[in-house]
Amino acid sequence: MKVSKMYAPTLREVPSEAEIPSHQLLLRAGFMRKSTNGMYTYLPLAWRVIKKIENIIREEMDHAGCQEIMMPIMQPAEIWKESGRWDAYGAEMVRLKDRHGHEYCLGPTHEEMVTTLVKNDVRSYRQLPLNLYQIQDKFRDERRPRFGLMRSRDFIMKDGYSFDRDEAGLDVSYKAMYDAYDKIFTRCGLNFRPVEADSGAIGGTGSHEFMVLADSGEAEITYCTKCDYAADIEKAELYPIKAPAEEMQELSEVETPNCKTIADVCAFLNAPIEKSVKAVAYQCEKGLVLCFVRGDHEVNETKVQNTVGAVELEMAEAELLAKAGTVGGYMGPVGLDPEKVIIVCDATVMNMHNVCCGANHEGFHYINANPGRDFTPTYVADIRLMAEGDPCPHCGAPIAKARGIEAGQVFKLHTKYSAAMKCTYLDENGKEQPMVMGCYGIGVGRTMAACVEQSHDADGMIWPVAIAPYEVLVVPVNVKDEASFAKAEKIYNELHKAGVEVVIDDRKERPGVKFKDADLIGYPLRVVVGPKTLQTGELEVKVRKTGEVSMLPLDGDYITAIKEMLQKL
Repeated sequence: MKVSKMYAPTLREVPSEAEIPSHQLLLRAGFMRKSTNGMYTYLPLAWRVIKKIENIIREEMDHAGCQEIMMPIMQPAEIWKESGRWDAYGAEMVRLKDRHGHEYCLGPTHEEMVTTLVKNDVRSYRQLPLNLYQIQDKFRDERRPRFGLMRSRDFIMKDGYSFDRDEAGLDVSYKAMYDAYDKIFTRCGLNFRPVEADSGAIGGTGSHEFMVLADSGEAEITYCTKCDYAADIEKAELYPIKAPAEEMQELSEVETPNCKTIADVCAFLNAPIEKSVKAVAYQCEKGLVLCFVRGDHEVNETKVQNTVGAVELEMAEAELLAKAGTVGGYMGPVGLDPEKVIIVCDATVMNMHNVCCGANHEGFHYINANPGRDFTPTYVADIRLMAEGDPCPHCGAPIAKARGIEAGQVFKLHTKYSAAMKCTYLDENGKEQPMVMGCYGIGVGRTMAACVEQSHDADGMIWPVAIAPYEVLVVPVNVKDEASFAKAEKIYNELHKAGVEVVIDDRKERPGVKFKDADLIGYPLRVVVGPKTLQTGELEVKVRKTGEVSMLPLDGDYITAIKEMLQKL
């Protein structure tokens, strides 16, 4: 490929809407262009990266015994209604009608479609296990598309589904996919970590996310400093903290003027924050949800959502609080009407004694409130966010945190879909049994973006060889110098013949412009050829990742040397 013919329109300025490095660099380097909000066109360089990632996925999936299919993007509403998710999925689902008035959706995922497919064809235990996958576009109407490919509306996903006879079979399929994903992200050259995760809208129990570690990652992960425990912050388990025993004191209401934060209240009352209870209010399709955690803790919204079974949570409006008999800044669990509000208390709160909490009217708090005596929640659950230094739930060692980008996730669906949609098989005794399912996804475009987030510098992207758009760039320093340009073309042709993915920058540009574009695009190796090359008899080869420069003799086997350098990267 000649750079003069390459469709890769680079930008010198950072686009104003691009906030994170991958979004900025993929636009600047001419890898993609925005079509509309949350939707992008992949240009040739990006498409080469995408195809390489897809090929790695296919090789590992096929090696693990999976079979590739392709299902329709548009799915009939009937199958989603059968699973119970047509109304439950939420506003992210893009719904539409055809000319006959029949309802459809643009697939945000394909559990319903694949379950319908398999239940119509698989009848006997002899046909199981079965593992199917596809690589295709998905559509989710994100409320706030942002960060380029990290949270877009139209995206490429590998989604796979396993069907087994029983839970033991699911365990085998799940482990096979977990191991395959480990190989996929390793082959892509990524620094990643599998972590325990929440299953979200997909459903089921038992899930791991494959997090690409990056400071700009949208997700926060927790991991033990001693054992191998790691979890998404939304999933991280926490044991209730036990407070020292003490005698119950009389519940009292005290005036706390202008104290709307827990810090203000504790300072005003000269009370330790560990003896206070903090409130966070949400609203959902089930009504008003008031959540209570210890004053120095934070509420985990995902855990709350799972506890009350809500599809979506939003911060509660003041009008809804007033109808329930409370007010922002002074919310507390004492005296609330369970008919008007869902009360969720963190398990640690239920171990506390003589606490300070809101009195549900302006300017007042309770002191010496005690769970059981003074309030009884609708739900008691682990609803707090894990904090750095918390004890590991497995070994008790301190927990540390990092940021990551979710590139893949594996789920155990069990019989969530097969039971609802009557996807069954006949066992050895001729008895009908529901198939036990698993679900396995990889964001292909997001994996590309995650690689950029993890591996870039001030000059541009740094691609791992395995997924780089091209492996080597040959740069003729002066295209007007016939002898050195001819040598550059010879090296380019030799590399191409040797099976190296190579580009030659044949543009009539200054060397500095070519070098800048080379660093921006992130070719793993740059080979520089100029008049000096012919004078010294040495070829300059620079490694993009390390900046290391090697001089290879022109009278030696420099092609083999370049190929060996690529293998070591």
